[in-house]
Amino acid sequence: MDIAYIPSPSSGVIHLGPLPLRGYAFCIILGVFVAVWYGNKRWIARGGKAGTVADISVWAVPFGLVGGRLYHVITDYQLYFSDGKNWVDAFKIWEGGLGIWGAIAFGAVGAWIGCRRRGIPLPAYADAIAPAIVLAQAIGRWGNWFNQELYGKATDVPWAVKISEGVNREAGTYHPTFLYESLWCVGVALLVVWADRRFKLGHGRAFALYVAAYCAGRAWIEYMRVDEAHHVLGLRLNVWTAIIVFVLAVVYMVVSARIRPGREEIVEPDRETLAKGATPKDGEDAKDSDTEDGDTEDKAGTKKADGDDSVDADAAPAKNV
Repeated sequence: MDIAYIPSPSSGVIHLGPLPLRGYAFCIILGVFVAVWYGNKRWIARGGKAGTVADISVWAVPFGLVGGRLYHVITDYQLYFSDGKNWVDAFKIWEGGLGIWGAIAFGAVGAWIGCRRRGIPLPAYADAIAPAIVLAQAIGRWGNWFNQELYGKATDVPWAVKISEGVNREAGTYHPTFLYESLWCVGVALLVVWADRRFKLGHGRAFALYVAAYCAGRAWIEYMRVDEAHHVLGLRLNVWTAIIVFVLAVVYMVVSARIRPGREEIVEPDRETLAKGATPKDGEDAKDSDTEDGDTEDKAGTKKADGDDSVDADAAPAKNV
């Protein structure tokens, strides 16, 4: 008896006229565009300037792609450096193989560079774009569907994905773990948006919530997968990674809430402030820097009022941002 299932694409390549576009790459690119668009809306709502997210993504996206590929190649080195394998395949990113852990870690480095160049505190930026990042993950996971990879155990449930015969895979119907993770990521995005509005999360706590919630889902989804993976104490390596990162994210939320409660009121200083060298450090509230500048100006104004002729009578105090 025939059972219902999700068919897999007969080809992982989409042809745009004469130009071939791999489905995996298309999903990644679409995810990036959605992340920048939605991240920009949230950044503006937090008090930032339009275009800042796109500018910082110029740094974050390439770093993230490199980091994601490095994590995959290092943790699955046997696919590229064992006997009979071609190490050149490690550079064929379009064939699939991006580790989210490396992508987020290296992407954060790129975002930090971009934030420093604009005088923006990285935690505030991370909070704004957290739901946008996880939505990009939700879209990117469909690239695994195009490649017929990273599916779960064999099943006959109506939503099973049908996999055709191929290299290192057997034809059959399997749990569509790509779909499970995609839906989980959408749920995480909604959770972060709700919690951010309800509790006014700041100083990186919205981003930490995203990380913790994603890891909770990734752990059980990873456990369902049947593709080859390294195991430690009976669990897949990525399950351990999810557990460790989950704990670190929860600890950060608790400690951060005690040390720096509330939310940053000003997240992006004016260019005039940056020109004067008042660049807030990572994790430092931009408002604090402005207050310090204001104190200096008040002292200057007091000195002028006391009749100190060394102060230019035409000098006007700079505006606080």
